[in-house]
Amino acid sequence: MDQNWIDSFREKLDQHYAWPSLYVFKFIVPTGKEEQVKTLFPNNTATEKKSKQGNYTSVTVQAMMHSSDAVIDMYIQASQIEGIVAL
Repeated sequence: MDQNWIDSFREKLDQHYAWPSLYVFKFIVPTGKEEQVKTLFPNNTATEKKSKQGNYTSVTVQAMMHSSDAVIDMYIQASQIEGIVAL
């Protein structure tokens, strides 16, 4: 990930959230990779919704995060999943 993007995103997170805070993560993954996303959030419940044709699945997770850096770290970890799109 680009450092300028990370710094900008951190600034926006810190402007809009008072840490710790509940943060909603939304991802789209190729169907079959949902478990890879859910393993990033072992203590949280994920909701899933398959695309119309079933090729993709959206995964939404609400997680209590302690800082903007913790949120960014989760996105960095998630970026390792092949085909993932973070919303």
